[in-house]
Amino acid sequence: MQPLAERLRPVTLDELVGQEHLTGKDSILRKAITQGMIPSMILWGPPGVGKTTIANIIAHTLQVPFYTLSAISAGVKEVREVIEMAKKQRHAVLFIDEIHRFNKAQQDALLGAVEKGIITLIGATTENPSFEVNAAVLSRSQVYVLKPLGQEQLMTLLQQAMERDEWLRSKHIELKETSALFNISGGDARKLLNLFELVVTTLQEDPIVITDRKVMDIAQQRVAIYDKSGEQHYDIISAFIKSIRGSDPNAALYYLARMIDGGEDVKFIARRLVILASEDIGNANPNALLLATSCFQAVNLIGFPESRIILSQCVTYLAASAKSNAAVASISAAQSVVAQTGDLPVPMHIRNAPTKMMKNMGYGEGYAYAHSYENNFVVQEFLPDAIKGMKFYEPGNNPREEELRKYLKNLWKEKYNY
Repeated sequence: MQPLAERLRPVTLDELVGQEHLTGKDSILRKAITQGMIPSMILWGPPGVGKTTIANIIAHTLQVPFYTLSAISAGVKEVREVIEMAKKQRHAVLFIDEIHRFNKAQQDALLGAVEKGIITLIGATTENPSFEVNAAVLSRSQVYVLKPLGQEQLMTLLQQAMERDEWLRSKHIELKETSALFNISGGDARKLLNLFELVVTTLQEDPIVITDRKVMDIAQQRVAIYDKSGEQHYDIISAFIKSIRGSDPNAALYYLARMIDGGEDVKFIARRLVILASEDIGNANPNALLLATSCFQAVNLIGFPESRIILSQCVTYLAASAKSNAAVASISAAQSVVAQTGDLPVPMHIRNAPTKMMKNMGYGEGYAYAHSYENNFVVQEFLPDAIKGMKFYEPGNNPREEELRKYLKNLWKEKYNY
């Protein structure tokens, strides 16, 4: 059996709950749909407020070939295939869910077909299209803003569900409390209806009396919702980072897959990998930062779905790499001392002396240019007098940093106790 949200998906504008400013009587979008002359458009709004539903209503009303692609799983190849089919049919509507996830090349592939009228583009996005949609695509599209659903509209959805769905009509349901249903769904109609169905399915009683306590108990036990702005988001990214830090590529890949399938922003994932490469690996393997930075640049160019492969390569490399937190520990130690001691004077011999007056005052006097000495090194003091000899960088216990430790010890002898 299909999920409740799919069973109840509206097929006409009159059945749609919410978005009256777009679909109500005499609204611009309703007129365009009724006249069969819709423009290419971007539907911008939070999850579960009707973006996909409006696209389906347009397809049902216009009776034209209708194609659907998800920017998470489709690329330029799939876009071009749809365009070729649309050419043979003279015209078609192409709906792209999460269009903001298409990179520039993928969005550019749409331009010619939109300009020539081969396809009418309907893009759905939860992100501000001004920032996330190619300006050329945006200039050829009408942007419609969808609003979050209020409690009155959410209640209407529940009442419609109990009246229209055959399975729910066979149950005796009393909506004693609805706050938990509304709070967990967060104004998302799809989430609300599917949670409602889960609660009804779980409660083995007649009549079924729905209370906030029952909803919370069932949701905590059964619902696993990946919410990019909620607790699940932070739990998954935390588990992901800790799995890489713990050198477990298998667990790291599992949480990576959870994030990809949950629609996480590819740039957010890649950005965290760049941070981890220094925070948890650092000089134990300097190539880690190079690969993570290249990964970040690549996924910005490529986008989903191919970027999942690039992320997988980077994640497995970082997880399998030697680890060191010396970089973060050393800068934290240095900042702690700065916070305690304030702005200590820089030793005169390493100050800059761009003017004659400053030279006469002793700025730069006595500085030894390291490259003028054997092995490009000469012993001199660089720290302020109040903290001279203080050590912040402690090389990690790994082969690469042990080499750095030996090198520093050879240079500084007993000064820093390397």
